Amino acid sequence: MFTVLNKKKISALLASSAIVGVAAPSFAAAPPLEEQLEEIVVSGAYEGRKMGETILGATVMRKDEILRQLDGSLGETLKRQPGISSTFFGPGASRPIIRGLGGDRIRVLDAGIGAIDASSTSPDHATAVEPALAERIEILRGTAMLMYGSSAAGGVVNVFDGRIPTDLPEGNFEGAARYSHGTVNDGDEFTAAINAVIAKVGNGTLVAHGDFMYRDTDDYKIPGYAESEVLHEAEEEGEDHDHEDEGGHEEEAFGVMENSATQTSGGSGGLSLVFSDGFLGFNIKKLDSQYGVPGGHGHGEEEPAAEEDHAHEEGVTIDLDQIRYDLHGELSRDFAWFKKAKLRFGYADYEHAEIEGDEIGTVFKNKGWEGRLDLIEKGGDNWDGATGIQLRRRDFSAIGDEAFVPPTITNQFGLYSVKEFNLQRFSLELGGRFEHTKYTSDELAVSRKFNGISLSSGLGYDLSDAAFLGISVSRTERAPSSEELFSNGPHLATNAFERGNHDLGLETALGFEATFSYTSGPISLVINGFLTDYDDFIYEAATGEEEDGLPVFEFMAHDARLYGFEAKTEYHAGSYKSETFGDIDFHIDGQADFVRAKLSNIDGNNNLPRIPPFSALLGVEASAELFELRTELEYAAAQNRISGHELATKDYVLWNAYLTMRPFQNKNLSLGLKATNIGNVEARQHTSFLKDQVPLPGRNIQVSFSAAF
Repeated sequence: MFTVLNKKKISALLASSAIVGVAAPSFAAAPPLEEQLEEIVVSGAYEGRKMGETILGATVMRKDEILRQLDGSLGETLKRQPGISSTFFGPGASRPIIRGLGGDRIRVLDAGIGAIDASSTSPDHATAVEPALAERIEILRGTAMLMYGSSAAGGVVNVFDGRIPTDLPEGNFEGAARYSHGTVNDGDEFTAAINAVIAKVGNGTLVAHGDFMYRDTDDYKIPGYAESEVLHEAEEEGEDHDHEDEGGHEEEAFGVMENSATQTSGGSGGLSLVFSDGFLGFNIKKLDSQYGVPGGHGHGEEEPAAEEDHAHEEGVTIDLDQIRYDLHGELSRDFAWFKKAKLRFGYADYEHAEIEGDEIGTVFKNKGWEGRLDLIEKGGDNWDGATGIQLRRRDFSAIGDEAFVPPTITNQFGLYSVKEFNLQRFSLELGGRFEHTKYTSDELAVSRKFNGISLSSGLGYDLSDAAFLGISVSRTERAPSSEELFSNGPHLATNAFERGNHDLGLETALGFEATFSYTSGPISLVINGFLTDYDDFIYEAATGEEEDGLPVFEFMAHDARLYGFEAKTEYHAGSYKSETFGDIDFHIDGQADFVRAKLSNIDGNNNLPRIPPFSALLGVEASAELFELRTELEYAAAQNRISGHELATKDYVLWNAYLTMRPFQNKNLSLGLKATNIGNVEARQHTSFLKDQVPLPGRNIQVSFSAAF
């Protein structure tokens, strides 16, 4: 990640880089944009960066905003952030999409280490990172390959849940708990976490951590029919052969999205030894999740059921289990050329079974580990630097009816170094990464090796005390994923027979990005623009063939171009003095984003599929000591720039509102009221494979109670 840091702010950043293990939860309004731009981004090569001085687009979500936007899965929790959408395969499985890119181009991290799951393999696979326990989420838009490898070619979502304490809890003990209930799915959710000092051990202090979460939801309510009018019209005209209405309109689901229930439980425990100049901690985490895959996708190969039995077919349920072990440590002490060392290591044993009725169709397994060591250099009078090494191993297998990817072992090694030079109001950054990736498939008797080199440079300039401008250019190389190389089988989640391409080479991208931030008086603004030209962009293309009753899609490489922007602004509209509530501050904020993605030098339809449309959000907030109130309008434009194998999506406007009340003298106790899609509008997300069979949830009223102690 390339960012800019003024020398005079280093000491403040050092003091702010630790993540507090447990924080007071609430539905509090998001901090003003001015404060957000001052927020420290710790997903970088150094000690941290101010968000308003990052060359790449960045967003930091604090605990209160995470809980305000919390919506079961990680993708749905993040999708209202600028430039972010989601795969939305129902409420159980939704992965973030950044600037139209997803899958293996977006890395989901657990405190800097990969999720070690199967979520990048298919959109119906949930991520093993649970947002309900997150203390902080950082989103990096644009390539973050230098720090996190080629799977971060499109961006990073880094989730910090405080499972390994990095400092001492206030008063030697702190904790938090939260309960919520929602009406759209009759859902209940409970989370709790504690940190406690156990004993003094030599020069350090032993701190224990424990947390637990539980979520149980029924099938969610929808405003009307499950299938879209666009789909019905296409079927009537005979233009869409991939979406057949098997049950007829009279048997179509109405009012409730069948097979969308979820049940998730998880928890972790660990110990951390905290010193004056660092810490060393260990944690064990367990996650169990069962969720339905809505939309009528069967994963078996049985003959179609008789018409009279069709409505009673059982859908697919995914049973996910992961146990994970993490070791984190930091040491702030001079040694050789360095002043600080940061160690991260994680190992996970992941498995999920896809169950249809009482039978297991396919079992996906992933045993893997990842480790990284970041060394912060002492630097000089006008420069700083960092060098790091990253190692990953992934032992992935799929056994059963939908084993479209053969068992594959992935080994990856990466070495990076970045340098920053401070020249008064200018900052210059240079960096590079070498990465070696090897895939081995004994089943196919195939082994592929890739060596990629990525380079980036950035220039930042303080236009004034209020304004900052940053420009960066990068040339990156991404190794194809094992799915892109070796897939060969039916994939019912995407309604395709997928074929990999053993001959794929490195995907090379030349990217340009500019960012501008401004804060003065009542006005704050941040704008990011980007343009990326790809050589050999890897995507799935229809071959015109059919196998196992499914259209065949093969991974191919072709030049492509992606460009767009994100913008966010806020206006402090003043304060009002109330005898009852005291000072009430009013804020108005707005945001917008757009991305265009197309193949280059191709005749006819050159649109890439499932690219998010233009979207915008307008919000008004009122905050006082006793309450925070926010209302917002969320808009997604129609998407008519579509590939030859998808349908257009209509626009929609959703009305949401949030209220937090702290009526008690103890302000660590709060009551929350959240209302989303108040108008009960039918909304479909263009980035979802299921958009024409599975709409977004209807009106939801959620109440919550939070306590910190």
